[in-house]
Amino acid sequence: MLSRRRFLHGGLALGTAGAGLAALAGCAGTLAPVDTTADGFGEEAAGTVTVWCRAATQTAIQAAATSFNELHEDLEVQVLPIPDAQYVTKLATSIRGGSVPDIVDFDLINCPLFSVRDAFADVTELVEALPFRDALSAGHLGLATYEDRIYGIPFIGDYSTLFANTDLLGDAGFELSEISGSLESLMETCLSVKSALPDVHPWTFPGNASGAMGFTIQPMIWAADTDLITGELGDQSGNVVGNDTVEAVLEFHRQLWVDELVPRRSFVEDGAQWGHDYRSGEVVFFPGAYGSAVAEADADFRPISQNVLLPGPEGGHATFSGGDNMCLLNGAPNASGAWMFMAHTLELNVQRALPDSGYMPVRSDSVDAEFAESYEQAVVPVSNLDEGYVPSTLAYNLLYNQSASPWLAMIRRAVFDGDVAGAMAEAQSEYDRILTQTQL
Repeated sequence: MLSRRRFLHGGLALGTAGAGLAALAGCAGTLAPVDTTADGFGEEAAGTVTVWCRAATQTAIQAAATSFNELHEDLEVQVLPIPDAQYVTKLATSIRGGSVPDIVDFDLINCPLFSVRDAFADVTELVEALPFRDALSAGHLGLATYEDRIYGIPFIGDYSTLFANTDLLGDAGFELSEISGSLESLMETCLSVKSALPDVHPWTFPGNASGAMGFTIQPMIWAADTDLITGELGDQSGNVVGNDTVEAVLEFHRQLWVDELVPRRSFVEDGAQWGHDYRSGEVVFFPGAYGSAVAEADADFRPISQNVLLPGPEGGHATFSGGDNMCLLNGAPNASGAWMFMAHTLELNVQRALPDSGYMPVRSDSVDAEFAESYEQAVVPVSNLDEGYVPSTLAYNLLYNQSASPWLAMIRRAVFDGDVAGAMAEAQSEYDRILTQTQL
């Protein structure tokens, strides 16, 4: 079952992230390029394909490998799980040493770290030739793209949406579809819910979990067609001060706290119990993931848990396109066989089985009547993959996934201390500093 908790409630330790970035030095251009346009590439390969995967997402890749191996007598995929905290450093070390696996399956936010250093094979023509190219997750492909070339494929999705306990919402006299068009409308609803249902909290968020707050709050900003980062990869700066959308989103969460529309434990919640209050019927609205809202819920709770894309302050909607990308290494011992397996992971039968373990497909055409009946709450994000986004930056972990990240510091100062302007000013300075330090 998918669990973002270990990653989202604190992310990698700052020292680990720093060590990972330091390990990237000397990686650029050390591997022999793979020509993915050669005649016969990706056809009738034999031997062994080695895949490194995140330990946290091993279930999905192992299932895909098993189904692939059953179809191929002369080609076997072997999966090696790597602890998440060691992945970047271990991969960088293998690249410098010139001994790499054929494929890496890892958190999509790490793709830019290696794409800019020529570690991955250019698979642009192969991806563009896929008959379902336009159905692939835009957010995943965005992280696999550098200078208009594609260096990987989406594999598994993990999308943020706004879940609601429709029984409780109905008791307060509301329909989710009618009140979820903007944060402004949701705030009005929360205030009404508090009056109508004094024994439950209208909203919940883990206020001390940097990664989880990034996963669920950033889309509210992207919904208004803006971001906290501006500039092209390698030449970026913060876009915080003067960003009215960021201010509005912070003010929204500040009001949730001040008006006691969220549990008091939100102040210390680090993500370890993320979603528990929602699944237990203690709150109405839960910005979260399918795994924590649905896959981990009791069967009788699932039908009353419905979801929509996360809205912006005045409208629009977006989702965080989390999950894994799969990349073919330059210097891969069996590159042709590797592409055969990569293409297999995108087959509909493989993609449609992902929700059994709490993962989401990365193909929007995975949704049909049977899929919708089996995985009702997966329909919204998977049908709207074109609304997904993740910022392409070399500093994502440092900005968003650390306990000492400027993102979390901004949220806590704005929401709990009430200093929105000061929080934004401090975040602007820290975003600029970190982005400058991590540029090429």
